[in-house]
Amino acid sequence: MAVVAVCALNAQDGRLTMRPEDVPWPSARAGGAGTSGAGGIETVILKGDPAKAGLYTILLRAAPNLRIQAHSHRDDRVATVVKGTWLFAYGDTFNEAALKPFGPGSVYTEPPNVAHFAMTKDQVVIQITGTGPSSTTYVDPANDPTRK
Repeated sequence: MAVVAVCALNAQDGRLTMRPEDVPWPSARAGGAGTSGAGGIETVILKGDPAKAGLYTILLRAAPNLRIQAHSHRDDRVATVVKGTWLFAYGDTFNEAALKPFGPGSVYTEPPNVAHFAMTKDQVVIQITGTGPSSTTYVDPANDPTRK
């Protein structure tokens, strides 16, 4: 069973300012709401709540040498790579040859219920914005890390 490590930063009036060196990454390594649920992912909620209706923005920090099997989310999402190289592709089956490298500043979308998969070689930070509630469904339920 994965332990969820999430840090919420919502100010009561909605304002937030933060520099990269000030991100309060949680100490445990696991996914959180709006993520793949894979171990090796730390989540910081910047705005909203991916488990509830409405706009949300999260930061994900993914550990090096992470493989995320094919999965989808029910909400429409836009992701921006902030740090590192994120290897990403769309498809129903993890296929390393299909992965394309996305470096800092790269943007990709995760349309509702469209399967995708990813991998890291170095530490990667990604910012994701979506409209909750979010969910994660693995194409092959046996690959769902929250069920192990």
